Amino acid sequence: MTYKAKKVVIVTEKLILDGVIKIIEAAGAGGYTVVAASGKGSRGVRSADRPRVVDAFANVKIEVIVGDEADANTIAENVASRYFENYSGITYLQDVEILRPQKFVKKS
Repeated sequence: MTYKAKKVVIVTEKLILDGVIKIIEAAGAGGYTVVAASGKGSRGVRSADRPRVVDAFANVKIEVIVGDEADANTIAENVASRYFENYSGITYLQDVEILRPQKFVKKS
């Protein structure tokens, strides 16, 4: 049996990763996944393969699944308002079906 949940996806600069994680944890999420990201957007092309002088200028994709839509909206809105005026990034939400819903219960 599956259960409905929300996935928040944030693609942004690695430089702000620690701050984004703090927002995710403050919302009570039980975990998240971070992977290297590359692509093209309004601020140009970012390549995961291109050598960088400083790794902090790489892009990352952060995914977090929460059981509550309000928590998903809180994460997305807080990340956008805190960072996206000065850093590149996008955030989107997806409906997902999960197993083991107890893993996605809000942590106190």
